[in-house]
Amino acid sequence: MKNHLLLLLLFFGFQYIQAQDGVIQGKIINPINNNPIPFANVIVQGLETGAVSDEEGNYVISGIKPGLYNVKASFVGFQSKTFFEVQVSRARPVQLDFELEEDASNLDEVVVDSDFSRSEETPLSARKLNANEIERYPGGNRDISRVIQSLPGVASTASFRNDIIIRGGAPSENKFFIDEIEVPVINHFATQGSSGGPVGILNVNLIKNVEVISGGFPANRMNSLSSFFEFQLKDGRRDKMFTQVTVGASELTLSNEGPIGENTTYIFSARRSYLQGLFRLLGLPFLPTFNDFTFKTKTKINDKTELTVLGVGAIDQFSLNFDVPGEENTEERENRLYLLDNLPISTQWNYATGVKLKRFRDNGYWTFVLSRNMLNNRAYKYAQNDDSLEENLLFDYLSQESENKFRAENSIFKDGLTFQYGVNYEFSRYLIENFDRQVLVQDGQELNISSISLFNSYGAFALASKKYLDDRLLVNVGLRMDGSDFGETALNPLNQLSPRFSTSYQLKENLFWNANAGIYYQKPPYTVLGFQNNEGAFVNQDNDVRFIRATHFISGFEWQFPAKNRKVSAEVFYKKYGNYPSSLRNGIALSNLGADFGVIGNEPVSSDAEGRAYGLELLAQQRLFNDFYGIAALTLVRSEFTNPNTGYLPSSWDNRFIVSLTAGKRLPKDWEIGGRWRFLGGTPFTPYDFQASSLRSNWDLFNQGLFDFSRINAERLNSFHQLDLRIDKKYFFDKWSLNWYFDVQNAYNFQAEQQPDLVPQRNDQDQLVVDPEDPSRYLLREVPNPAGTVLPTIGLIVEF
Repeated sequence: MKNHLLLLLLFFGFQYIQAQDGVIQGKIINPINNNPIPFANVIVQGLETGAVSDEEGNYVISGIKPGLYNVKASFVGFQSKTFFEVQVSRARPVQLDFELEEDASNLDEVVVDSDFSRSEETPLSARKLNANEIERYPGGNRDISRVIQSLPGVASTASFRNDIIIRGGAPSENKFFIDEIEVPVINHFATQGSSGGPVGILNVNLIKNVEVISGGFPANRMNSLSSFFEFQLKDGRRDKMFTQVTVGASELTLSNEGPIGENTTYIFSARRSYLQGLFRLLGLPFLPTFNDFTFKTKTKINDKTELTVLGVGAIDQFSLNFDVPGEENTEERENRLYLLDNLPISTQWNYATGVKLKRFRDNGYWTFVLSRNMLNNRAYKYAQNDDSLEENLLFDYLSQESENKFRAENSIFKDGLTFQYGVNYEFSRYLIENFDRQVLVQDGQELNISSISLFNSYGAFALASKKYLDDRLLVNVGLRMDGSDFGETALNPLNQLSPRFSTSYQLKENLFWNANAGIYYQKPPYTVLGFQNNEGAFVNQDNDVRFIRATHFISGFEWQFPAKNRKVSAEVFYKKYGNYPSSLRNGIALSNLGADFGVIGNEPVSSDAEGRAYGLELLAQQRLFNDFYGIAALTLVRSEFTNPNTGYLPSSWDNRFIVSLTAGKRLPKDWEIGGRWRFLGGTPFTPYDFQASSLRSNWDLFNQGLFDFSRINAERLNSFHQLDLRIDKKYFFDKWSLNWYFDVQNAYNFQAEQQPDLVPQRNDQDQLVVDPEDPSRYLLREVPNPAGTVLPTIGLIVEF
């Protein structure tokens, strides 16, 4: 009887715990002067509940059943703002702070609706994703780089890399900022001179939202040709400490946040992979290991001054697995040996850290940013992986890129006019120690150099925006100029004048026409700027290497349906490239490189390649409404570049067709399902030169096929498509919550075509077979190299 009574008490106690409700709390401020907004309304959409902020701008909404909600804040004379898909649980109150922007010309109206926010600086080609959209994205595996691939104009490769290809531009043409601090590397095992890699560095647990600007950059953005990524991290909790543990398919992640004293908060994340153990069990010939960390602190020095400190870093190790797996057939053995002969042993680490000081006043604010970032990249390779003899060393590469940056910006808001101006300075150091026998074929002698290059870069900008015609017409004009001492032309900032213009006109209540024209510049990678030959000459600097230039023209329409959280847009774009570096060794523009591991640009170049990319983007986005959400995006794009000996040819990023369909549905009892389908046209590739590749002298040096650059991108792969599915289930308890998910990438096991591998034939002793008719050559053959396998993932997320 006592046992039955105890079980009954435990049952009702558990039911009581389950009955506890969630809380949403936060602060509402004016982002121009950091003043609190009292008496603002905060409503949880779909529920008959809300709150009014007090004199300090604080509000609390309690009695909310755990689940996903859209939360909207509004006040007379301000643009309303909605946070979509806010996850409410019992583990802790949700900290949700609103920044409501003034709209002085509409003081007589109740509110100005802006659920789909439209920035005055970037009225077009800007897309935003929030934390929950990122976290439960099908096939994304909680990787922000993969999630971004659902947006219009964004292509990806069929392999497992996170290359971001926007509107036909190379992966190297993107820039990344976290809380206004530049972070050059956001992927593990990054390709130096580009931006791709197989796994993202950033932990989505810390991300509040991400905005992708794929064109029409305002004048305060610099050094990019295709896109800017603006990541905003969450502020740490102000009330108490909170912890989240995530166990995924390949890594373990710990994040923690909370207050440090009365005026400072922190948020921190660390991650450790165990992918190398899984790869060893599977008998794969390579073993990657990665670690990363992210931290942020925010201090309110006083009511008008805030200090943010940020740090992001990663340590990557890549080793070879020489253990022979059992039950290996001939083709598997040849493929394993080919990879072992081809892949280098490499290590890489990088970090970015910065301090941002924001000083508010009544009509604007100053922003000061001081930051430093560094990338260390080491790779070496021995012939047949035999390091017992020094003469077996094929190459040994070490480089370090470090940048120290300062930026000051003043933002002024007065009488409906927004005016910004600022300056920036950067001191960078590039170290390279490079021994390379593989350049013998091109240059006639092995490369053996050690050098340090120092660069000074500088810039300034001014921009202004204002609304006319009863706020129906928005006009934004800007001008920036940039200079650097890496070349004679680049030294004069007047040679890199960058005028920019954008406009938006409200044709009807929720219909807008947008347009942009601008010139943009980007520095070549440090591998180009710091390249040195055996005579000690900085060849590319002596050749007056230049800033890469891109001219953008964009126009389109946007329809908003705030009542249903829906938006539809259509944009046409044209990009014209100039001064792109091209290789003097193989006669190919560097714009065609970057979708593989290694280093790009460590060779003599000339700034003579040109390019163009143009197309149409269509987007339909449904934010959470009636428990449904989705994004449908279609892009038609052509991407072409010249090479030193050719006219315009399709670039390596010329997908032509990009389709992405993503949708999800919330179900009763905290279940959620979602799916994504992608279709991409096949990209061009350069075929192998069989005659050059089969020479024993060449193969012993390179251990891989040589390309026939007289036929640049002359062949094209078949189209690629893939279906990803995901199921989520959440459990809410009194002091903690649990979320498990089941994610399946490539659900119907589509085998995407990739360029075939050129491999040598081997005898029973795994020795390379010499051509009996020509002893100077090996016997080679092409073998298919498909990409694609069903990849199921089970993950657990525990919050307490």
